[in-house]
Amino acid sequence: MNYFDKDLASLHADLVAKKISAKELTEATFANIKATDPQIDAFLNLNEDAALTQATKIDEQGINADQPLAGIPVGLKDNIVTNGLTTTAASKMLENFKPVYDATVTEKLANAQMITVGKTNMDEFAMGGSTENSAFKTTKNAWDHTKVPGGSSGGSAAAVASGQVPVALGSDTGGSIRQPAAFNGVVGIKPTYGRVSRWGLIAFGSSLDQIGPMTRGVKDNATVLSAIAGHDEHDLTSSTQAVPEFAADLNDATSVKGMRIGLPKEFLAEGVNDDVKQAILAAADTYRQLGATVDEVSLPHNKYGVAAYYIIASSEASSNLQRFDGIRYGYRADDVQNLEDVYVKSRSEGFGEEVKRRIMLGTFSLSAGFYDAYFLKAAKVRTVIINDFKAVLKDHDFIMGPVAPTTAFGIGDEIKDPITMYMNDVLTIPVNLAGLPGLSLPAGFSNNLPVGMQLIGRPFDESTLYKAGYAFEQNTDFHLQVPTLGGQN
Repeated sequence: MNYFDKDLASLHADLVAKKISAKELTEATFANIKATDPQIDAFLNLNEDAALTQATKIDEQGINADQPLAGIPVGLKDNIVTNGLTTTAASKMLENFKPVYDATVTEKLANAQMITVGKTNMDEFAMGGSTENSAFKTTKNAWDHTKVPGGSSGGSAAAVASGQVPVALGSDTGGSIRQPAAFNGVVGIKPTYGRVSRWGLIAFGSSLDQIGPMTRGVKDNATVLSAIAGHDEHDLTSSTQAVPEFAADLNDATSVKGMRIGLPKEFLAEGVNDDVKQAILAAADTYRQLGATVDEVSLPHNKYGVAAYYIIASSEASSNLQRFDGIRYGYRADDVQNLEDVYVKSRSEGFGEEVKRRIMLGTFSLSAGFYDAYFLKAAKVRTVIINDFKAVLKDHDFIMGPVAPTTAFGIGDEIKDPITMYMNDVLTIPVNLAGLPGLSLPAGFSNNLPVGMQLIGRPFDESTLYKAGYAFEQNTDFHLQVPTLGGQN
């Protein structure tokens, strides 16, 4: 069965009507992955036996018409733990790690009767913007296999864009859902910090990380977010805010009428590709035609976001990754003479270059002599950035702009220059620093590569972003265009 052009509601309707069984759909999914993944390299490992067993049980119980995700296959980024299924965070450090429990989002998907088919590739410990930092393979962009898929959730984005799975989960610390979604022409959301539990997410930056879904369409994305969101007693940072049925109101393609939208001048400044600028300006015109007002606004401290982020995120990573010591679990070096050897050699051999770079930066920033000069100052900058967003969103329903300054770049083009790579997240990072929701959706093409638009909302107001995203999607055709199997469009 070719389900690439079907949304989740149509797939579920087919399952309820018994046009296809959950087992048949799961078998077709694995066949599709095995046929296409040698070109895409989106998956690190598959969950075939357990998934088919689960699908058979779901068929025996009968597909529940009131469970909109029942029987639907899903891929999980490989930093989301899965009981008994290898979870590596794309690192040699965890190459053979099999968790003994499920992440909260994994449990929620199982409760919704979704079927986990495998774990997707990523930048090691979610540190990177191209999925070239994986210890195991380099994922390719679904539209052009010579280009990167973005990162760190590049495997999830490429898997959805290439039609391997209709849904995949990613994590976003500084743009790691939105940027690969943009590069691959799919929809991805970084929810408000606290909207989705982080229990069972292998931590990178604990005050920044959020799990979110990646799908082909806006309504599908809204449906999945409702399923995985909500308070979790295991995660004290998870919010007690009620979780709406985000997809319930997505029937009006003109729902932005009367809304005020902010378009920051900094988002279209020097460094942003001309084609990207034009796509966003055209999107602004679409919103105006739908009855919204688009104002030029300013986020004057946005330019300091990258510097503040890399101090804060690296400091948190330095703390979070100290648990990987070669003793309790994970990779342990051979030929060690003493305890110090175990620590030093295990970490030197188990971590990749980018991870070691960020641990060193974070450890330096937290050291006694530099804490005030770096970490404390970065925390103050973060507050200023939060206040900038508050000022704009006080008078505007949401903010729009590009996701990234460029479209997907070539594999190997920028990995040699970490600073250039860091700057690719200049438009997404401030959203994480402020803890706001950010939605990425297709908004055009440049040289046959997708351009992504980012919608940024008030805390816990994902509903407005979905309404605005749905209105744009239904009045354009970018989401209907799909990559060719060969990856050359």
